[in-house]
Amino acid sequence: MNSLYPLKFKPIFKDKIWGGQKIKSSLKMDFGDLPNCGEAWMMSGVEGNPTIVENGFLAGNELNEIVEVYMGELVGDKVFDQFGNEFPLLIKFIDSNDWLSIQVHPDDFLARKRNIGFGKTEMWYMLDATDDAELIAGFNKKTDKDEYLQHLENKTLKEILNFEKVEKGDVFYIPAGRVHALGPGCLLAEIQQTSDTTYRIYDWDRIDAAGMFRELHTEEALDAIDFEFHESYKTEYENKLNETNNLVESQYFTTRIINLDEPVLKNYAALDSFVIYIATEGEVNIKWEGGEVQLVKGETLLVPATINNIAIEPIVKSSLLEIYIP
Repeated sequence: MNSLYPLKFKPIFKDKIWGGQKIKSSLKMDFGDLPNCGEAWMMSGVEGNPTIVENGFLAGNELNEIVEVYMGELVGDKVFDQFGNEFPLLIKFIDSNDWLSIQVHPDDFLARKRNIGFGKTEMWYMLDATDDAELIAGFNKKTDKDEYLQHLENKTLKEILNFEKVEKGDVFYIPAGRVHALGPGCLLAEIQQTSDTTYRIYDWDRIDAAGMFRELHTEEALDAIDFEFHESYKTEYENKLNETNNLVESQYFTTRIINLDEPVLKNYAALDSFVIYIATEGEVNIKWEGGEVQLVKGETLLVPATINNIAIEPIVKSSLLEIYIP
């Protein structure tokens, strides 16, 4: 059997009512005839939306197919034991040219209860943001189901939601249960559990191309929402040059950032997990014992668990997100 190697995948592009053109203009991806592109799914094992390998001898195979064949060699033994043939993360780029719906995702417990697979905890890393970009994350005070429903019925939900101004490099961790919405002017990388379950709470009373209001999930969302108030919703982090800096550590994924203008060596021997790189700025060469591959802004790479040593060599000053299962 041929040796595994770092994998690139063909993106899946999603036309969204709130999408824009930045996936093409900023990330240099061609989304074809779509009028707008809200999401580019870069790495997906979601049923009905699998990404396809585009490099090397595995080109043409779906992500979950190669998980089934290579098992722990690809994803790590402990990861395979936990998730089986389903790849546990979904990696996207999102371009919000308008407000997304105010929404919430279920946690694992509720998802299992409703027979919809896994819950959906996610995080956002802002690749770019306009001067007036903002988003919603959580509530601006402690609330409860009754107060929430009253505001929802009166169309005053915004009064109890937490609005955040957004800048390039900002990080937001969105655990399952946290009400949230991206606003216009955000271009970001999203790392999330493998799930496509979203409960839409409020959609700004807009209509779609067919002249219809989009479906809301008021009842389904109630049991999913965390009504607690948190002092801070944005993740603060250090960002030292040529070092690996922690962004998010959760039971679902660990995400770090590497800003580099000189080579950085990585040893993953103790990890027992795949590693994903997301290039957020610049251009690098990724080298391992069996070869090398170039990664530019807007590309992602899946490094198999059997590859322990990686050299990241910047061609220009660059930035990468590094993601794995803890």
